[in-house]
Amino acid sequence: MLGDISGCRNIYIACGYTDMRKSIDGLVAVVQQQFKKDPYASAMFIFCGRRRDRIKVLMWEPTGFVLLYKRLANGVFQWPRNESELKSITWQQFRWLMEGLRVTEEVRIKPGIPGPVC
Repeated sequence: MLGDISGCRNIYIACGYTDMRKSIDGLVAVVQQQFKKDPYASAMFIFCGRRRDRIKVLMWEPTGFVLLYKRLANGVFQWPRNESELKSITWQQFRWLMEGLRVTEEVRIKPGIPGPVC
């Protein structure tokens, strides 16, 4: 099925800015040359530009590459800008990203220490 993302085992986001004028061939080159990853793997590679109102998702299907494009009507994606590397994210973090939330966990509940209750 065209653009069926459920088959992807890995999800990667390209932190920092990506030139959104790049098409499939340009993004494949970024994945191979800059990030040293296999674009033919069962993975989604997500890119975001300076304006942060649009993303491109590159993925391989058995018959060829699929390029998904999303532009927000208002607002911006909460995109990690502090690094220029590829970051692996979970499906939950991908959902957060699509809902406009940050993919980085800034506050986390610390694990409890077993001991007496009373």
